[in-house]
Amino acid sequence: MTMRRMGLLSLPLLWAAVFVVVPLLLILKISFAEPLLAQPPFTPLFDNGAMMAQTGNYALLMEDGLYARALGNSLLFAGLATLCCLVLGLAIARAVTQAPKGWQPVLLTLIILPFWTSFLIRVYAWIALLKPEGLINAALLGLGVIDTPLVLVNTGFGVVLGMTYSYLPFAILPIYASLAGQSPKLTEAAIDLGATPLQAFWLVTIPLARPGILAAGLMVFIPMVGEFVIPDLLGGSATVMLGQTLWTEFFSNRDWPMASALAVLLTLLLLLPAMALQRLELGKASR
Repeated sequence: MTMRRMGLLSLPLLWAAVFVVVPLLLILKISFAEPLLAQPPFTPLFDNGAMMAQTGNYALLMEDGLYARALGNSLLFAGLATLCCLVLGLAIARAVTQAPKGWQPVLLTLIILPFWTSFLIRVYAWIALLKPEGLINAALLGLGVIDTPLVLVNTGFGVVLGMTYSYLPFAILPIYASLAGQSPKLTEAAIDLGATPLQAFWLVTIPLARPGILAAGLMVFIPMVGEFVIPDLLGGSATVMLGQTLWTEFFSNRDWPMASALAVLLTLLLLLPAMALQRLELGKASR
């Protein structure tokens, strides 16, 4: 390896070590500490007497139903919202690639247009839409579809809807990039060989777009699992997720060791599947 290549590789590795690895190691060490009414609110990091011996935080994570419910809600709601984002993202990305070339930049701009406004304002707007006296219930009541207002906010439905809306552009763009690189002649050849348009889409387009679909799934699922704002505003007490639990432990309970243990659990929960998926993709690519 040349010195030039080593120099180029050392910069991102140094950045990752300083801003990713070191903070994660500090969080890992804090997770084995005990809470204190002091500043900082935990036992010394390098106290040899407590070094790696205190595992009570992780034991409590396994025993307390609150954390298990928060973990289950995070996986459930993030999984459902990811599935919705992939289905809608695939349909929208496909429609954009089928549009005339001159219209595609305009359509992509419309897709990312919500990013030009505050994320918090967009979530608050959903409260106005979903509340019992909101626009959606008013429209349904006016059309005679329902007799009484639906409970749409402070529910799991509201959380999934809010996350799907907020993260949908992150799913559309990588899928669009995969579909835009495909030649339309491949689908035409499949149809000429006897496949229906739906079969050609499922058997030809989807496999070729798999890298973009997998990237889209990871890009939306990972931040959704740790989401705080959307479940806090659109969810209720029964929809508590890990992000809210982390915030409560850090700022309300001032229990930094327990919050750090939750952060370690969340990191492992997201890192291990991503690494396994990457390894699987590399194995398939090498065949």
